[in-house]
Amino acid sequence: MKKQLLRWAGLLAAAVLMWNPVPLAQAGTDWLNQGTKLLDSMNSGGGSGTTGSVTGLSTTEITAGLKQALEKGAVAVVNQLSAQNGFNLDSNIHIPLPDSLASVKSLLSSAGFGGLADDVELKLNRAAEAATPKAKSLFLDAITQMSFDDAKSILNGADDAATRYFKEKMSPGLTAAMTPVVDNTLAQVGAVQAYDTMIGQYKGLPFVPDVKANLTAHTVQKAMDGIFYYLAREEKAIRQDPAKRTTQLLQKVFK
Repeated sequence: MKKQLLRWAGLLAAAVLMWNPVPLAQAGTDWLNQGTKLLDSMNSGGGSGTTGSVTGLSTTEITAGLKQALEKGAVAVVNQLSAQNGFNLDSNIHIPLPDSLASVKSLLSSAGFGGLADDVELKLNRAAEAATPKAKSLFLDAITQMSFDDAKSILNGADDAATRYFKEKMSPGLTAAMTPVVDNTLAQVGAVQAYDTMIGQYKGLPFVPDVKANLTAHTVQKAMDGIFYYLAREEKAIRQDPAKRTTQLLQKVFK
């Protein structure tokens, strides 16, 4: 029973929060009590349009509150990562050169040409930042499609249940949407030329093996990894921490 209450307390946090946590020390016991009341309300409320006995709110309103919070959180993550240096200066999600080019970077650095590899790496991160806004509409579509049962599964699931939901719903479309943007941006920022210059200098070194790398595919995958990294991290936090009520609906649902 305790485990179940903690999970639903997580739902409470998710619906008022998503991505606006405050220190756990400020939470008090009221949030757990609210989570218990919310669970009782949903259990006694019946169908998706009925009113719960404790909160006086319908499950439709509760689900709408969760969707509203998820939308705000998802948009905040997209805005953060699409800003200049959103990837490049973030050590958690900075995009390195593909593994196949690690030896190239190492050898060039030893020969005093490390700046060539750094230039390519910077351009990969710039392309990811340019492509990340494509995730916004896909997040909104996935949230719109979320049913009350989806919401319950997320809130009763693991710490990354919402992130898994988004990955399942979004990954194919996100790959398709980001690929041409990354490809075009890599060309616009001179990544291809920088890559050719780097490889040309590398091949001028003695006894080096041939290397190949798909910069577009690598950047798209790493950009998606960065987006979902922050979703997972924030989701885990919101299952533990209370958050600010940012809209009238959330204030109504969690008064």
